[in-house]
Amino acid sequence: MDDEFNVTYITLDGYVDVHKYRYLYFVIMFTAYILILCSNSTVVYLIVVHPNLHEPMYIFIAALLLNSVLFSMTIYPKLLIDFLSEKQIITYSACLLQSFFYYSLGCSEFLLLAAMSYDRYVSICKPLQYPTIMNKTTISMVLVLAWLVPAVHIAVPAILNANKKLCRFTFKGIICNSTVFKLHCVTSRGDSIYGVIIMFNVTLLPLLFILFTYTRIFIISYRSGRDVRKKAAETCLPHLLVLIIFFCLSTCTVLLLLVESDFSKTVRFIMILQLIVYHPLFNPIIYGLKMKEISKHLRRLFHMSKLT
Repeated sequence: MDDEFNVTYITLDGYVDVHKYRYLYFVIMFTAYILILCSNSTVVYLIVVHPNLHEPMYIFIAALLLNSVLFSMTIYPKLLIDFLSEKQIITYSACLLQSFFYYSLGCSEFLLLAAMSYDRYVSICKPLQYPTIMNKTTISMVLVLAWLVPAVHIAVPAILNANKKLCRFTFKGIICNSTVFKLHCVTSRGDSIYGVIIMFNVTLLPLLFILFTYTRIFIISYRSGRDVRKKAAETCLPHLLVLIIFFCLSTCTVLLLLVESDFSKTVRFIMILQLIVYHPLFNPIIYGLKMKEISKHLRRLFHMSKLT
């Protein structure tokens, strides 16, 4: 539906009893948002201010947590506004923009996890070459590519579909994703093919690379001494936990998009909330508790705050 300024609005039809429980939803999601921002930012702050954490492994962790903050900032402000609104609507251009950041940052997560797995692979399997391979230039290039490659991939369909005519104006969801293209009067087969290419390039390839590097790590660790196995367990376990959680939540979301008509509105609502709440909140908890050096600085920080 278009107003006098020719702005196309879309109704979001994925909320459950918003009017009845709007303030409860708002308080819960606002609390989750604050916890996500504070927990992720705290760990990033510790990595930035402490010189002994200025190592590739911790730099990649900081980048991953920063990515979670950016992802949450893309989702939560609009979500919180919707909970307090009589009608949940969004402009088509804003929906495309949210979809761009949603997928771009989500795919960056896979690439950052792949970078972290490679860092652990070099550290454990090629320790003598580690300072040469994982230098500042390499780290900078990897971080830039981790954000740039998905952004370029996702920008193409967003730009090409920006001016397409809509015949439907009700979107089944609370977050704009690829199903927004189903609102077009004419659906393009090219969009589906390109979507498969994107999934292969920025999700499946990094995932296969992660599986390869951790397999090599486990094989070499098994053949090596106790110290190597201990180092591998201490540094790789948090990464694997984050990867498993993110992969499971992402898989559920993809399945939801593929067979969304078979799910009730309540199920869709709960599954989407799991992705935007659990993962950004679990990341700093896992790294804060499982990474020895980060955990040490966290305890000191809380001890100092109690003294003051």
